Amino acid sequence: MNINQEQLTIFKTVIETGSFSAAARKLGKVPSAVSMSIANLEIDLNLQLFKRNGREPVPTSQAWVLYEKTEQLLVEINQWKQHAFALSNGLESSLTIVVVSELLYTNWTDYVSIVEKQFPELQINVISAPQEDALQMLINRSAQLALMFEREQLDSREQFIELKREVIVPVAAYTHRLAASKQITFEDILKSRQIVVASRDHLIKPELLFSKQYWRTDNHYSACAMISRNLGWGILPLEIFNKNAQLAKDLKILEIADFTPKFEYYVDLVWSRETELGAAARFLIQHLREKRLNV
Repeated sequence: MNINQEQLTIFKTVIETGSFSAAARKLGKVPSAVSMSIANLEIDLNLQLFKRNGREPVPTSQAWVLYEKTEQLLVEINQWKQHAFALSNGLESSLTIVVVSELLYTNWTDYVSIVEKQFPELQINVISAPQEDALQMLINRSAQLALMFEREQLDSREQFIELKREVIVPVAAYTHRLAASKQITFEDILKSRQIVVASRDHLIKPELLFSKQYWRTDNHYSACAMISRNLGWGILPLEIFNKNAQLAKDLKILEIADFTPKFEYYVDLVWSRETELGAAARFLIQHLREKRLNV
């Protein structure tokens, strides 16, 4: 059986127009070519698709069953061709984006949607990881793009675009002794266990670590759970409280006398200079650059 796209298109058009001659006019072919294509299709399928007793061909019940599937099949063939064309013009076979766990509460899906709208057939993989691990994934090329906070020291291999600001704040459960204190000093912070989101590699020192005693976790969901259970204090994105009303009831933003307890950081889209990016990644970068210029 060797059925091609042209045969399916002719078959669909004959049913929709009601005759070989009308289908031929619509497709810009001679009637004999349409008739021969249908005859060959019937031979390939070993089915009678049209009864030819009268003046015009009448579709058989089998033809109507196949017709219902033909349009979707033709759409899928065209999508396959478009995807193949895109791949031949530099579209990556898949795009992996790593989102640092602090930013899972933000509208990071907006950036994924921009890519999906332009490249609907592209496979997109989204991974969450601590900040240090996200950067390492770019370096070892297991991810092509990363949404992450600005870094105190830039790696010479990275490039980035600033996207927006995010605020992170120190918090503790209302039952924690820090929450009950009217004036929290830096010394109080040093002596209290901190729940810190950090790399899975314990040799890498966590960022924003203040306490002498601390517990590590690789995501903010578990950090929230531990802080809520009064197992320590921690630093969390302020956006969490806007997205989760229960957390606002369980956790208190700490007021620290010795320094301003709000940390504003830029969120960056980051990629490696050493990685040859595909068309989708390049499209997103260019889209965001143009958006910044128009602000």
